[in-house]
Amino acid sequence: MADSVLKIFSYLPNPRVWKAQIAAEIIGVQIEVVGDKPAALPGWLWDFQPRLMSESERRKDSPYARKSRRGFSGTLYKSDEFLAAHPFGTVPAAFSPDGQVGVFESNSILRAVARSHTGHELYGRDVYEASRIDSFLDAGLVFAREAQVYLLGIASISEAGHERMSSAYDFYLDGIERALAQGAYLCGDSLTIADISFACDLAQFLRERELKSLLDQRGLHVISEDIAQAYPLVHGHLLTLMDSREFALYMVPARD
Repeated sequence: MADSVLKIFSYLPNPRVWKAQIAAEIIGVQIEVVGDKPAALPGWLWDFQPRLMSESERRKDSPYARKSRRGFSGTLYKSDEFLAAHPFGTVPAAFSPDGQVGVFESNSILRAVARSHTGHELYGRDVYEASRIDSFLDAGLVFAREAQVYLLGIASISEAGHERMSSAYDFYLDGIERALAQGAYLCGDSLTIADISFACDLAQFLRERELKSLLDQRGLHVISEDIAQAYPLVHGHLLTLMDSREFALYMVPARD
């Protein structure tokens, strides 16, 4: 087996990690992914060599004990080396093979995988295509951040919060629909990491339909319910990508 070009620590499954895994499958490089279910991750030591800690180690006076700030509550356990590599202290957290360089944010981790192997066009054919791909990745991060806040707080979402998400959803998908009207892929005539990021971020948001009862209780509608009719090119592109082998390895359970 080839040496890993990247090591990723995260809660699993995680659509943000799927991005790197799909890209690695496509270009034929090896990445290592380590993690656990979200509820179990507070019991792990967050480190380049992450591990499940014993109950006796998980105490408030541990040198690794840190107050959680985003996505988790209570105490988390992170090494000084982890925080040096990942100053924001979040997951997914990727490392260079020697553990010296930390890469954070899912799209940056995706870029690192694409850059690890030459001879493919996942990150474009020149600096201009690469920059256009970056534009889609940046726009996707804005949408994904709004979606994360919305989905995590949907049980108590306000009408204003719902409207904010609806506006972000339409703004993002309007742009993707317009781009796909020009060709089969978002950038140029072949698959790029822009398509990979789009598919994973949208698949994550479509979990909203599973939360319909919570929205009904608040008198709100499912924003993504009519995606096939409102954004046919977006919906068709997502399904086409999910039908390919590399995407299906990770995304098929998210399709239903």
